[in-house]
Amino acid sequence: MSIDLTLDRIQRLARHLPAYTRPTCHIAGTNGKGSAAALVSSMLSSSTPPLSVGRFNSPHLVSVQDCIVINNESVSLQVYQSARAQVEDAEKAQGTGASSFEILTLTALLIFERAQLDVVVLEVGMGGRLDATNIISDECVLVSALTAVDLDHQAFLGTTVSAIAAEKAAIARRGKPFVLGNQTHPEVEAIVAEAVNATGAEMLYALPVLTRQWDVATDGPEPPPFSLSATPFVPPPPLPVRFSMPCFEHPVLALLPLYGEHQLDNLALAVSVVSAMLMSPRLASIRGRFSNASIAQGIRRAHWLGRLSFHTLDAPPALVLADGAHNPASATALAAYLAQLVTLLPASERSISITYILALSHAEHKTPRETFAPILPIATPPGVSANVGVALLRFSPPEGMPWVRAVAPTELQAAVQSLAPGTPTWVDDTAEAAVQLQRALEWAAEQRGEKPGLIVLAGSLYLVADFYRLLAI
Repeated sequence: MSIDLTLDRIQRLARHLPAYTRPTCHIAGTNGKGSAAALVSSMLSSSTPPLSVGRFNSPHLVSVQDCIVINNESVSLQVYQSARAQVEDAEKAQGTGASSFEILTLTALLIFERAQLDVVVLEVGMGGRLDATNIISDECVLVSALTAVDLDHQAFLGTTVSAIAAEKAAIARRGKPFVLGNQTHPEVEAIVAEAVNATGAEMLYALPVLTRQWDVATDGPEPPPFSLSATPFVPPPPLPVRFSMPCFEHPVLALLPLYGEHQLDNLALAVSVVSAMLMSPRLASIRGRFSNASIAQGIRRAHWLGRLSFHTLDAPPALVLADGAHNPASATALAAYLAQLVTLLPASERSISITYILALSHAEHKTPRETFAPILPIATPPGVSANVGVALLRFSPPEGMPWVRAVAPTELQAAVQSLAPGTPTWVDDTAEAAVQLQRALEWAAEQRGEKPGLIVLAGSLYLVADFYRLLAI
């Protein structure tokens, strides 16, 4: 089964379901839209009294219903199945041929409508113009937003960054604010501005977010130094940040718990989205529920599993950094974070072990070599040596996505050896994906030996999902 991008099927099916009327923030982008959505929903739900906030992200991580969130908790299986049954009954009656993602999107919208939520944060699945989430009406949209645009899904969205940007900017709505996040490709801004202006939306740019020094009075006691061998393991501290919002007299001082410098851009977009929402006439009655303190609290509470997430294992004993980096741009962000992490290590940890566990989904315009190039060979600062190993495997077929398939580990191996010849490599394609992953973790733990070590699990969110099933998260 292949992906057929169109709004025709979902529009015909939606006519036979309750109308969706929830005030909505709609977020598109190649990378970072999930993190931005998590930050926005966390800030909105930290108001006093709290708003009821829904969030729809894709793909799901462990189970299909975990992509539908209300008040920072995944909906129950019962709630999901009840709504899905209504959508599937309508589909059977109408025979529209709706795709599994279209069914899932309508299920999420129905759940949010049944709950009569105050606000919904809706993440685009792929692209924007023809994505199933773009079925929502202009009246529902409070603000649209676009995170960093890069090459991905070229077979569906176009082969250039400009073409992809135009597809994603098409979620702009007449008379509504459209927030453009920070971009690495300079051509994006002009393309997006043209699309947004043609729609009659109001173009806004992400507010600046600055880093600052840790302040004991504001942030609490200084965190302990980072170490790979500390027992128990203590994750790196959150990042102190500072920014201003037009709706508040004083700057907001906050701690950003999401790791990686790229999260500063995602936070900048999220803060700008919340600022635009609070200026919306439709939300004028709830503006007084927000303060500097509530915004800072919402940021501090933000959580986005599977994106630079640390986990400790007992069997085998290991420290794992799980990240869904799946394209060259997100792999570059992962590489930058690893380089930053190494600089935090104490003098006693100058010789370390880093073992990658990698899988990749097949994509026509994305080669394993291009995706792995930012992380292989690994860059370390002067005075630090790293023993690097790579385990290569498949992931389990994701539920409801028959078009997704893993690249053969032997094909991945060829890419690794061309990038980092002589790197110790483990390959297994003889067992079920879950068994492959368990064996890969055991091999990675053995690779570490007596050195302080880190296992980096990346290349696909579907691999990260297998890892979390193994942990029973």
